[in-house]
Amino acid sequence: MNIGIVCYPTFGGSGVVATELAKGLAKKGHTVHIISYARPARLEAFETHIVYHEVTVQSYPLFEYPPYGLALANMLSHIIENESLDVLHVHYALPHTTSAYLACQILGDRGAEVPIVTTLHGTDITLVGRDPSYKRIVDFSLNQSDGITAVSEYLKAETIRQFDIHQDVVVIPNFIDLERFSRVPNPVLRYELAPEGEPLLMHVSNFRKVKRVVVLVEMMAKLLEKGGTAKLIMVGDGPERLKAESLAKELGVLRHIRFLGKQEQVEQLLSMSDVFLLPSGSETFGLAALEAMACGVPVVSTNIGGLPEVNIHGETGYLVELDDAEAMADYTLKILRDDALKQRLSTNARARAEVFEQSKVVQVYEEFYQKCLANMSKKKA
Repeated sequence: MNIGIVCYPTFGGSGVVATELAKGLAKKGHTVHIISYARPARLEAFETHIVYHEVTVQSYPLFEYPPYGLALANMLSHIIENESLDVLHVHYALPHTTSAYLACQILGDRGAEVPIVTTLHGTDITLVGRDPSYKRIVDFSLNQSDGITAVSEYLKAETIRQFDIHQDVVVIPNFIDLERFSRVPNPVLRYELAPEGEPLLMHVSNFRKVKRVVVLVEMMAKLLEKGGTAKLIMVGDGPERLKAESLAKELGVLRHIRFLGKQEQVEQLLSMSDVFLLPSGSETFGLAALEAMACGVPVVSTNIGGLPEVNIHGETGYLVELDDAEAMADYTLKILRDDALKQRLSTNARARAEVFEQSKVVQVYEEFYQKCLANMSKKKA
């Protein structure tokens, strides 16, 4: 098949999943066209059967905000026509689904031959989409899709609850490359991160407010108060980083925390970790947790959104309530102080991650594309 994939290029879950899906489809012989306003973070090198198309948005004095959605629709209409796309798969509803629909309308009969598949990832539904400024257009755009998928049962339920959807929402979870994300010991790197032999705690995110990175600083202070010792490695960057650094200095724990900024090869860092921490206020799946689990790292996360579908309490790690820094510190210490427990959680974490192995989920997407194409043929008949 000739497949178009539209995504945001950021380090967030939707861009990562879209890019890794493209790689998985390309390995199976499909030609994949990735369309985005910048090269996606996970599209690091040349990939056979993957073509990248950059959406260029012209800036004019008239426009306070450049019309990305219209530029995308225009480019999609050309790609559908020139590349003979069979399926157009958009990740994140706004504005991608709307732009895809407009592109197909521009092409008339040719556009009507191309099914639009929309994958919902989270804030496009739970935050942005339900805003009165956008809700009606999200309702309309989703109902123009030929197939809708969500990355968790939680997100499916939220979509059905908040929007007037006239078709089924199919859950196809996020997935993991188990070869890339596996535990590979590196004593030299471990020593560089924790020269005094401290246990390593890891967090990876985009440091937005919803990620609650300041809670991790509070957690570190409590862990040290309880007689624990550890080094907290903070990977990523974003608007809350300065606040977290300032709080760490204020609480006197800055020397126990290292802020590494954005890192490409996070699997190397995860392989050094003893516990992965995810205190998010909203997670529709928890891809960062899954990547840690694939590296055999127990997870302590909030009991929120889709996280309980990934991180099983007492089996792969522990779940705590939102902003409960003390409970997070207690569970972290429980893992660090019991080697047998840590090993059991580590083994279970890897086994749980194997349920979400990449090729299994890529096949589900292939079957979903074929179903959408078959349904379109039935409608024509």
